[in-house]
Amino acid sequence: MGGLDMEIENGKLEFATLGGGCFWCLEAVFEQMLGVDSVVSGYCGGHVLNPTYRQICEGNTGHAEVVRIGFDPLRISYEQVLSVFFGIHDPTTLNQQGNDHGTQYRSVVFYHSSEQFEMATALFADLASANIWSAPMTTQLLDAPLFYPAEAYHQHYFLNNPDQPYCQFVVSPKLNKFRKQFSDHLKPA
Repeated sequence: MGGLDMEIENGKLEFATLGGGCFWCLEAVFEQMLGVDSVVSGYCGGHVLNPTYRQICEGNTGHAEVVRIGFDPLRISYEQVLSVFFGIHDPTTLNQQGNDHGTQYRSVVFYHSSEQFEMATALFADLASANIWSAPMTTQLLDAPLFYPAEAYHQHYFLNNPDQPYCQFVVSPKLNKFRKQFSDHLKPA
C-alpha cells in the first residue's frame, strides 16, 4: 500500500477519509469504484495513539472506523467519492449503522484540504436542502487527524471472507446497492 505521497501515472493521488459504520462495508464498495487506486481500513479521530481493534470496539478511544481512499482526481472527483459515500450508508443515524452501535460507527468525513472542506460543505448543504432522508444528517465534517491502519486481517475483508455471515447479510447488500445505483462508477470486471 502506498504512502500519502504516492505518485500515480497521471499525477498525484488524492485521499478521502470516510467513516460510515463498519469499515468492511465501505472498503468493499470503494475497492470496486472506478478511479480508486487504494482503500485502507483504519481508525481516525480519537485520542489514543496506535489503537487496536479491541480498543476501538470498547468505544473508549474516540476513533471512528474509517477507510482512507486513494483516488486519481483525473478519473474520479472528490464530489463523486462523497456522492457514493452518501448513497451507500445512512447519514442520519447518530453513532450507528444498522445493528452496529457506538461512536466508532459514526458518519464522518475527514477532509484533507481547504478545497475538500469547501466541496463537502457545499454537498452537505445541497443534501440537507434536497430532503432526501426523513431525518436530518448527523455526519460530522472534521479536519483529518492521524490515521491508523487497522490490523492486517481487516484489509480486503470482504474479498477474503465473502462467506462470513456479516459479509453475507450486511456487506453484500451495500455492495449490491452500489453496483445498482452507481453502475457507471464500477471498475471493469
